[in-house]
Amino acid sequence: MTMDDDVLAYVAGITATHRPLFDRFHGLVAGTFPEAATVMSYRMPTYRVGDRRLYLGVWRHGLSLYGWDAERNADFVRAHPGWVTSKGTIRLTAARLAELSDDDLVALIRNALAP
Repeated sequence: MTMDDDVLAYVAGITATHRPLFDRFHGLVAGTFPEAATVMSYRMPTYRVGDRRLYLGVWRHGLSLYGWDAERNADFVRAHPGWVTSKGTIRLTAARLAELSDDDLVALIRNALAP
């Protein structure tokens, strides 16, 4: 997986509290889509596979995911009502991420980035 210099700078600026959250998610994306490019878009790391995009912002609360499709992730949405804060956005606090297995996250990642 490639990561451009702007993404590396973004990652270097992530707080020690949130870095493990980013590292876990990033590792799952890299393991699921090793061909993915990681670039900056909308001032946040963006995973790109073909025409598909998944945006990952690290904020005060934890992580936010943008660009995933609710229909493709209907099982996730049903299992976690209230986590979707707007169409295409999931807010993941450290506590919420702790509730999710890697398999849950990989399913979300696959549904977001698979053609």
